[in-house]
Amino acid sequence: MSDKPLTPIEIGLTAAIVAIEQHEPLVLTARGADGLVGLPFGPFDAPSHRTFEIGLRAWVEEQAGLRLGYVEQLYTFGDRGRHAEAGDIGAHMVSIGYLALTRTAEDAANAASFEPWYRFFPWEDRREAPPAIIARDIIPALTAWADEETPETTRALPRKDRVRFYFGLEGASWDEERVLDRYELLYEAGLVEEARRDGRPAALARKSLPALGTSMRFDHRRILATAIARLRAKLKYRPVVFELLPAEFTLTELQYTVEAISGRHLHKQNFRRLVEAEALVEPTGVMSTQTGGRPAALYRFRRDVLQERPAPGLRVRSRR
Repeated sequence: MSDKPLTPIEIGLTAAIVAIEQHEPLVLTARGADGLVGLPFGPFDAPSHRTFEIGLRAWVEEQAGLRLGYVEQLYTFGDRGRHAEAGDIGAHMVSIGYLALTRTAEDAANAASFEPWYRFFPWEDRREAPPAIIARDIIPALTAWADEETPETTRALPRKDRVRFYFGLEGASWDEERVLDRYELLYEAGLVEEARRDGRPAALARKSLPALGTSMRFDHRRILATAIARLRAKLKYRPVVFELLPAEFTLTELQYTVEAISGRHLHKQNFRRLVEAEALVEPTGVMSTQTGGRPAALYRFRRDVLQERPAPGLRVRSRR
């Protein structure tokens, strides 16, 4: 054991709380004293809460007035500097990130509000078409950065290959689950405000940065990217999408919700065949008149599927 004094560590809990409203994925945010928006976070109170998840649910309900449904631990984020000022020698903050789902986006309290998550990641929404920001701003900047690579800066996968794989260029397919890979590539290239704020040389060397979404406090955009990637992957082998829907819903509402999360457009008939094949829903026998057109059949999640197979989900394929 070293005689060097140990650096004190504080444990915080950070939550990416997701809801769907008007076919848009939303995330709960709060604005800090520095003017930046961030995810809700608070300290873990060990004497009061037996587990991290209990602590998370308790302070979210206390601070934001929300009762969470599905909750999943993501990752432990502990890079030095994430909560520190220059020259800070105080306690190191380690944050445990969580993905949490709620069916309501109307009851947030205490200056917390739900914001569209594509405001922070505008390049991830491909429901209508590939976003113009990719070809206009991202690819030229990343290509120039990749051209500057030297043997000293080369990693296992060269920059040009990472740009091609992560952004689906030159025949590579777009993988909607690589949200974190794309954000971290932009961070490494110094193209997001967080990189400048963290003192990354690549960002400090630039005269100006492109407007690549709204920045967040600390490393909260990295945590949110991790949460989005996890939820997109989870759709394919767990019925988590139903945690974001009302108890009864139409198949169109189900499709719009899956599209909102994945950022992909889905072929209507193929989607409905998939839902039927997966046997995840069952009709209620009631018709909805709230669709604005012809009445549509209402469905509910078929809970028996959880006992029938280990990985029930919607393995969707997009039309693009």
